[in-house]
Amino acid sequence: MGVRMEKPAIAGGTPVRATKLYYGHQFVDKADVKAVEEVLTSDYLTCGPKVVELEKKLCEITGAKYAVAVCNGTAALHIAAMAAGVGAGDELITSPITFAASANCALYCGARPVFADIDPDTYNIDPARVREKITDRTRAVVAVDFTGQAAQLDELLSMCRERGIVLIEDAAHSIGTRYKGKPVGSIADITTFSFHPVKTVTGGEGGAVLTDRADIYEKLLLYRSHGITKDEGDYENESHGPWYHEQIGLGYNYRITDIQCALILSQIDKLGQFARRRREIVQRYDSAFSQMPELSVQREIPESDTTRHLYILRIRPEALTIDRRGFFEAMAAENICCNVHYIPVYWHPYYEKKLGYQKGICPNAEKLYMEMMSLPIYYSLTDQDVDDVIAAVRKIVAYYRVGEGESG
Repeated sequence: MGVRMEKPAIAGGTPVRATKLYYGHQFVDKADVKAVEEVLTSDYLTCGPKVVELEKKLCEITGAKYAVAVCNGTAALHIAAMAAGVGAGDELITSPITFAASANCALYCGARPVFADIDPDTYNIDPARVREKITDRTRAVVAVDFTGQAAQLDELLSMCRERGIVLIEDAAHSIGTRYKGKPVGSIADITTFSFHPVKTVTGGEGGAVLTDRADIYEKLLLYRSHGITKDEGDYENESHGPWYHEQIGLGYNYRITDIQCALILSQIDKLGQFARRRREIVQRYDSAFSQMPELSVQREIPESDTTRHLYILRIRPEALTIDRRGFFEAMAAENICCNVHYIPVYWHPYYEKKLGYQKGICPNAEKLYMEMMSLPIYYSLTDQDVDDVIAAVRKIVAYYRVGEGESG
């Protein structure tokens, strides 16, 4: 491990840019604003026609039979796990390199998260490691499309179906991605999306669950809205009149507003251009960084035509006199604000101290965490912005290359 700098700035250097550049940012245009304004002056702010319209649109762009829009991506994962039958005493296998919600959804159901290690080159969950973790208590696998690259869905689906396990694809990063030519959203048993502001498509917040299974769809509808139904075919008692409804299960208030749905619908109209620009940025980064032996870039599997949500730069500490934290701080000194995705879930104090998980169980994931950072990638990045990121990385590598800079 290299030695961290006392100060982030490179001695005597001038930042590559005068203004800060952040790792992610939403793009909202006049069409988006108009779409929201129209809802604000309509009869419905929530539980209205835009919710149904969004669900239909998601089915159209993914090929899924059913979609249920919810308030955020975490809610989507929770009701997906519930609909998969995850309950007390069960196990749910997922990746440690993800936002905590991919594992927390098991805890919400009274189940135990089980972490399977990642492929060290693609950074997605390794199907071979998943197979090793399957037990008689395994009820579901949550495969995370990390950075937007599809997981190895065919292998995971085959494995799950052999054992009667539900495959949930956490596609929070991957709307717009195709796997073997098929849109993400119509492949796994259940797929979840997120519409957080740094995602490719945003509603401010929002999420969705997609499936081809009618039985799962009916459960999702109940879990989204308190377990209450207004469908007379589901009633257990006699109706009292047109106002009548029944709570037939325990659900939650995970409903999404028409305001959010209007924004998401307008954003989806731009998904193609969003995806193209993100691919262009990835190509430019890969072209620059793959030629530098001090760095590694994420390997793409040929099956995934990826719309990238995150761009991961991985440093090789043995080739530099600086560690990841030092590199991160040096980028900030160049006015390039990066992030790190993600701290291995089981490293968080709640998992380590309350639930008893220990470090060392997923060595590939832990090594990746210590060496990676997320560079800026979003639709409105200009070519000059991208050039500035590349210039900053090259400057830092040149200065802290073993045998150069401070040690030279």
